[in-house]
Amino acid sequence: MKIFVVNAGSSSLKYQLIDMDNEQVLCKGLCERIGVSGAISHKTSDGRKYEAETAMPTHSEAFEAVVYAMTQSDAKVIESFDEVSAIGHRIVQGGSIFKGSCIITPQALQDIDELGALAPLHNPAHVLAIKACIKTFGEEKPQVAVFDTSFHQTMPSKAYMFPIPYKYYEQYKVRKYGAHGTSHRFVSDRVAALEGKDKKDLKIITCHLGNGCSITAIKDGVCVDTSMGFTPLDGFMMGTRTGTLDPSAITFIAEKENLSPADLNRIFNKESGVLGVSGISNDNRDVAAAAAEGNERAALALEMQRYQIIKFIGSYAAAMNGVDAIVFTGGIGENDATLRKVVCDSLTYLGAYIDDNKNAIRGEEVKISTDDSKVNLYIIPTNEELAIARDTLALI
Repeated sequence: MKIFVVNAGSSSLKYQLIDMDNEQVLCKGLCERIGVSGAISHKTSDGRKYEAETAMPTHSEAFEAVVYAMTQSDAKVIESFDEVSAIGHRIVQGGSIFKGSCIITPQALQDIDELGALAPLHNPAHVLAIKACIKTFGEEKPQVAVFDTSFHQTMPSKAYMFPIPYKYYEQYKVRKYGAHGTSHRFVSDRVAALEGKDKKDLKIITCHLGNGCSITAIKDGVCVDTSMGFTPLDGFMMGTRTGTLDPSAITFIAEKENLSPADLNRIFNKESGVLGVSGISNDNRDVAAAAAEGNERAALALEMQRYQIIKFIGSYAAAMNGVDAIVFTGGIGENDATLRKVVCDSLTYLGAYIDDNKNAIRGEEVKISTDDSKVNLYIIPTNEELAIARDTLALI
């Protein structure tokens, strides 16, 4: 059985086709500049490639380009899309409505659309992609929504509630929802397998570090707290996002600069974080290079990022009364050995000790703690697409 996995942005479309009989990725690709010009980059598991610039005014045209790449190009992997049994979508925000993955019905699609205010950079794009799939592949092709927030629905109210007038929770459901749940679920399950234990018997802290970052505390097999909050803006500093801010700093800046809510949303989501502090880039590699050349703001941005990660890990170890394993995943978590070294060297009070030789490995699944470390440290590449495909298969 073949599952088509979709991760849609407002102007992009990432995809994979996975054969679930052996969980092999048959092909993967990316459509970019949707709504502007349009381009597709497609690659098969045996190394064949198809790249083209083609008009993509909407996501519908992007899917048509994907179908051509998969079924007719020199890098085709199937004869017809009829071979695909279902489509699985990554959805960032499921609010308190969706406790787990679900078949997409008209009502589910409406609910996902209405939750767009909680993830304005993500949910509207997901809705566009789902509608484009219906237009391109028909209503008969099963579609499944897998929510980044559903893994965090096990948080107790003491963790997800905000200390604001309770009426805002009752009327508008203002609370912590978290994000990256599919990734946190995948790597925590993998840790339990590597440890040879039931996840219910472990205390795990998972660090998903990329352009967007979040850290999650997992106890008794479920999420008990996570760093992202009402939206993916909360937590600690990211590539372009602020993380947690004193609300008075926001109102102060708004008054001084005469900024609208839309202005603030843009500044704190797209112009802040590592980019805002360094003035260089939102890419840690560029910022690290600038810091090595003596750029003080670049060095400060990296120090702030690592310091905040250390604090979150420490707070979650305290909240769980200990930790058995800490996992690094995501583009930064899997590849930035210096960040992992700096962070773990500040966790020796927990009995966590990093093996410098093992830590030099990039992007591979490996245990990087020393033999005498009381906390097991891991690099585990995340595979959200496979998790989405598994959920899709289970539901259909």
